[in-house]
Amino acid sequence: MHIPRLHPDTIEEVKQRADIVDVISEQVVLRKRGKDHVGLCPFHSEKSPSFTVSQTKQMYYCFGCQAGGNAIKFLMELEKRSFAEVVLDLARRYQVSVRTLEPEQRQELQRQLSLREQLYEVLAAAAQFYQHALRYNGQKRPSEAPLVEASSGEKALQYLQSVRQLKEETIQQFGIGYAPAGWETLYRYLVEDKRYPVQLVEKAGLIKARKEASGYYDVFRDRVIIPIHDVLGRVIGFGGRSLGDEQPKYLNSPETEVFIKGKTLFALDKAKAGISQQDQAVVVEGYFDAIALHAAGINNAIASLGTALSIEQVRQVLRYTDSKQLVLNFDADKAGTNAAQRAIGEIAELAYKGEVQLKILNLPDGKDADEYLQGREPEDYRQLLANAPLWLDWQIQQMTKERDLKQAADFQQVSGQMLKLLKNIANSDTLNYYISHCAEILSLGDTRLISLRVENLLTQIAPTRAFRKPTPVIKQQPVERQQSLDKSESNLLPIAEALLLQIYLHYPVYRGAIVDVLDERDLQFSLSHHRFLWRQILEISSGIDDDLISMVQDRCLEFPEEMSLVSHLFHLNEKTQKEIISRHDKLIQAATACIELVLREKRYRHLCEVFEQIDPEAEPEKWESYCKIFYQEKQQLQELDRQRQFSLAELL
Repeated sequence: MHIPRLHPDTIEEVKQRADIVDVISEQVVLRKRGKDHVGLCPFHSEKSPSFTVSQTKQMYYCFGCQAGGNAIKFLMELEKRSFAEVVLDLARRYQVSVRTLEPEQRQELQRQLSLREQLYEVLAAAAQFYQHALRYNGQKRPSEAPLVEASSGEKALQYLQSVRQLKEETIQQFGIGYAPAGWETLYRYLVEDKRYPVQLVEKAGLIKARKEASGYYDVFRDRVIIPIHDVLGRVIGFGGRSLGDEQPKYLNSPETEVFIKGKTLFALDKAKAGISQQDQAVVVEGYFDAIALHAAGINNAIASLGTALSIEQVRQVLRYTDSKQLVLNFDADKAGTNAAQRAIGEIAELAYKGEVQLKILNLPDGKDADEYLQGREPEDYRQLLANAPLWLDWQIQQMTKERDLKQAADFQQVSGQMLKLLKNIANSDTLNYYISHCAEILSLGDTRLISLRVENLLTQIAPTRAFRKPTPVIKQQPVERQQSLDKSESNLLPIAEALLLQIYLHYPVYRGAIVDVLDERDLQFSLSHHRFLWRQILEISSGIDDDLISMVQDRCLEFPEEMSLVSHLFHLNEKTQKEIISRHDKLIQAATACIELVLREKRYRHLCEVFEQIDPEAEPEKWESYCKIFYQEKQQLQELDRQRQFSLAELL
């Protein structure tokens, strides 16, 4: 669903109503300590609590990993959702009316939200129906239970327990059920018993209109039913596995307002915590593969719903893993290999660029994960997982599989396939590694041929890739000035800019002095994330005092990548607070001097380059003019050096 930009009043009202202690205490055990609450940080592993929540400031901060923000930021980071999604959920929870910046879109947004909520409700009712049908054995049914034929679910339950070897706790964990064989059983329950509008049930993908007669029939009949949940655990669709000869063997819900196959991954709601803990996601082909892995304690497994993985699906998973490691687990036979190639789909581009660490796991004997685990221990699977090759290595293995490189035809075909693969690798370090790797394979054990193979590959890749030798360093300024530049740019500049921003955010009384010195010296923040934060500050109306941090933080939450780089600036430790209070004037002077020093050193370096190109005999006046400018810049640099005598690095 497209979410229009939310009105600031809606965001502010959500902030006012959503108490941060209530929101966070649902995810973290908090204990009162003084005026604040403390607990174990949910964003990193720790034994002693360093995670604090301030009810008065409506903010949280971890002194261990520096995570911090308000209730909205907390849910965005923990559940890996967008700013608008979190605000809308909190608005529904705290009964805040939703406004958008485009008044004409408000009614449509409310309609979409209302429809989605109704779909979630009817899908949840259907899930309960299927679960009851699996268990009903002809006993007297409760008044609220659906009407199902006696013993109709026994065959499905036996299939789950005997064939799939699933324990009761796993069946309940995944909410597995059964769709009775009747054509209108679910229809009668939802439309006639529960009184849901027939159009709503149809939009949920649960029933279809008859083509040759009036009325509707159930989409799922005589099938084991597996609910499909979104990342928040809400039922959005179903997968049905036939118990007889009915085709297709597996049937998914049609796409609806809440269920889009290409944007959904089965069991992600149950696997997201495991993916974060293991720093790895395992993608399998089928529902029962994922279910079997979770039952075996391998809780970072998800399934792709039988489609090629989309970039959107992959990015959704990668939110939960820092290493960006994704393992595709498919059968080792030809069908499994083809399935792996199909599943890779659009993500090949990400893999070539190195944006995802893609691995391929082929299980032996042509087994899928479910079959493999039925005869072995979970540790056997974990060992295979640990040894799974990177995607590029797997691709090369497939190229050379059952090929005799001593035969000219096979050698030519394999070398051509390798060349095509190498041309797609974007990262130069990765490319160099695989050029050497492929050259070794093509050398057939003769080390004398490796350099020749490398040269041949490079020659063939050259037309599509620009290989350039390292550019020689141009002689620049004296060594001491170059060292000063390196020191200020790599170490002190980030500290200086961060310090100015912190003083401005936390101490309103010093804001005028900072603005004056920046304007007077015509200084700008050099680092992009600091420029971003300063731009957000300036765009907020003047006259804001205590609420500035909150307002800037709200604005920054819509930019999660930039926010991750500046979030620590919204918090001060005790040492920094004492330093700012005791010598704010010297800190501002030293920080601005450092910023100006970097800018002037860049100009100084440029002058050196220009000065070297001037011939004093051919252009004596120009040479003399640059000498004066050169001397003035040097004097100014020495003065700025004196202004930053004490170390900013000791402060932050």
